[in-house]
Amino acid sequence: MRLNATSLIWNDTGTTDFRHLLLRAGLACLVVVGLAGCGGGNDNAKLVADGQQIFRFDTFGDETKWTDTLHLEQAISSAVDPTTALKVGLKVDADALPASVVAGIKDGSISLTSTATTIALLKLNAVVGVKGTVETVGGKDTLTHVGITCALCHSTVDNSFTTGIGKRLDGWPNHDLNVGAIVALSPALDPATKKVFNSWGPGMYDPRFNFDGKNGPQVIPPAYGLSGVNKITATGDGDNIEYWNRYVGVTQMGGHGSFSEPRTGVNVTNGTDDQISSKLPALQAYQLSLAAPAAPAGSFDATAATRGQAVFTGPGKCATCHTGAEFTDANTKLHPVSDSMGEPEPAGVPSYASRSATKQYRTAPLKGVWQHAPYFHNGSAATLTAVVSTYNTRMALGLSAAQQADLVEYLKSL
Repeated sequence: MRLNATSLIWNDTGTTDFRHLLLRAGLACLVVVGLAGCGGGNDNAKLVADGQQIFRFDTFGDETKWTDTLHLEQAISSAVDPTTALKVGLKVDADALPASVVAGIKDGSISLTSTATTIALLKLNAVVGVKGTVETVGGKDTLTHVGITCALCHSTVDNSFTTGIGKRLDGWPNHDLNVGAIVALSPALDPATKKVFNSWGPGMYDPRFNFDGKNGPQVIPPAYGLSGVNKITATGDGDNIEYWNRYVGVTQMGGHGSFSEPRTGVNVTNGTDDQISSKLPALQAYQLSLAAPAAPAGSFDATAATRGQAVFTGPGKCATCHTGAEFTDANTKLHPVSDSMGEPEPAGVPSYASRSATKQYRTAPLKGVWQHAPYFHNGSAATLTAVVSTYNTRMALGLSAAQQADLVEYLKSL
């Protein structure tokens, strides 16, 4: 097989971008001119499989933060039984549970109000996004170290066993997760800092508070449906997922590595052993493989959705910015704060964009939008109905109640 010039994908600089070809186009085989073999498909499959393991289980060495500095292993061991863990939105991977544990939970012989059970679940690697090291101390299983992974915020479960316990749904934002309440369990934090964390609530997180001290939590975003979208954060910082993975891995999770962003003055290095950089390509490949979930059958009115599509492309003016297959113009432009329906921020919090590298917002992709309420970057619209109403009012669209209802059904179908 021979590749000619028209077979290749070119990037913005006019040079051949083989990584884009491999990761984005998802070709089964990439053959470099002059080679007779074909192994690209297998290589990409391995990259994605490696990325899944990183996404689910790799802490990047962040136990240094969560154990050595914040001592969360102490808080978990003394106060977080499974019932409490589920209440703050932590999830359990049912596939990691042995049959004896499943039976014990069902018949009540395994206590869900004992911290020993939490430690046992961590030993099984069954708590989504939390990695615990359990050692025998004095003849007893003891949690000695704890760290977190990408899956903590960006994965949930399907509740197929019971609420909070089921099969993993990677890429789905965990909007039950109360990150602030979990972090506030740390015995190392002062009361004022704990008060800020406890103010966030489920599904919310502020990825800049630790730098600027401004309390403006944002909705935890989905990590699916990102293939074909370059600007993957609300403010469009960075041109690929690797940028944000590095930012979060180093500056939020506390993983070992470096992140530098001159536009915001952030420059952080943790440790001397970079445990992040080599893993970013595989992590990105896995995230790009996560498709947005299709709307469940019967979850929307198909006839109304057809009418709503006409509103979307017509009087609703949605398609002005929500363009193309991914329903976003983020690959070509960002928007000023004045275009954002989520501004001004609730409770007088400074503009989130003003705290970012771009000082602007991207147009959010809409595939799978039915799944991840609340909406806008700060969660200020609880439902799609509220989203449409906000646009109709602030943009003076003049949509009738029927048109708004049809538009909502269309959005629910995406």
